[in-house]
Amino acid sequence: MIVTVTPNPSVDRTVVVDHLNLGEVNRGRRSWSEPSGKGVNVALALHAHRVPVRAVVTAGGPVGAQLRQMLGDTGLSTVIVSIAGDIRSNISLTQPDGTVTKINEPGPHVDTEERDRVLAAVAGELADASWLVCAGSLARGMPADWYGELVALGAARGVRVAIDSSGAPLAGSLAAKPALVKPNLDELADLTGTVPTTLGGVIAAAHEIRRRGARTVLASLGADGAILVDGAGVLWGQAPVVTVVSTVGAGDAMLAGYLSCPGDRSEALATALQWGAAAVQHEGTLLPMTTGRAAVTITDAVDPTRPLGGAAAARSSGSCL
Repeated sequence: MIVTVTPNPSVDRTVVVDHLNLGEVNRGRRSWSEPSGKGVNVALALHAHRVPVRAVVTAGGPVGAQLRQMLGDTGLSTVIVSIAGDIRSNISLTQPDGTVTKINEPGPHVDTEERDRVLAAVAGELADASWLVCAGSLARGMPADWYGELVALGAARGVRVAIDSSGAPLAGSLAAKPALVKPNLDELADLTGTVPTTLGGVIAAAHEIRRRGARTVLASLGADGAILVDGAGVLWGQAPVVTVVSTVGAGDAMLAGYLSCPGDRSEALATALQWGAAAVQHEGTLLPMTTGRAAVTITDAVDPTRPLGGAAAARSSGSCL
């Protein structure tokens, strides 16, 4: 069983527009709403592939009621912690070339009692858990090192903890020594103060994060694939992408794919890339389907001088993840 916790979930509204012109009326071609938040996205991807998973989420207000209904409709096993504040309603504006503009609300404030109930709900689900995934931003009122508390809780229960967040919540978790962190390029740069421009730069940043406490770093690089750095060394992989439709939820699908494959690290990275590549080739974050394993390339012979920059090419012609 994999348990995810999303302390700041949302209902996400996606609107497809041909062009986005600031200060003008923009008309959407179609739209839809989904339950979201990074931990929810990870759980839904696992659930779609029949991997046992349970999602712990907060919910309050009218948007929280909508989230409850949406999650119920998916059939995902959930533990919902009621809070007083209305949860977030986010907007994604998606263009035909795959460009996504997101507007994320800050979300509700949670008080000490609500925060303790979330922690208790997570603790109550760890008896049969192999992984605990702490994902997304923290609700207002939660301390920056709150994910570190969950890492310590997982360690006490013999459960590995994965962190997929950014900024202070991600940095604040490292001292507790999470089993896995999954940063993207922006998050690597934020953590280390250096913007990687080559695969070697990504690897150096990952080693720095490991020195600060993380045992494994799975760095998602968009069209440049993904780098896995752990105690066994470095792996780099890519998966083919015919057309980038939307990048929303791709990193969450990648993490889910990695966690779904508890065996060989090469297979885990390959599965992560499969799920991530599938996610960017369809609209929305629900029900991603896997692509062919044979097309995924994995190597430990990484050229550290190889420049990053596949994302721009991917938007204009089929590329890799």
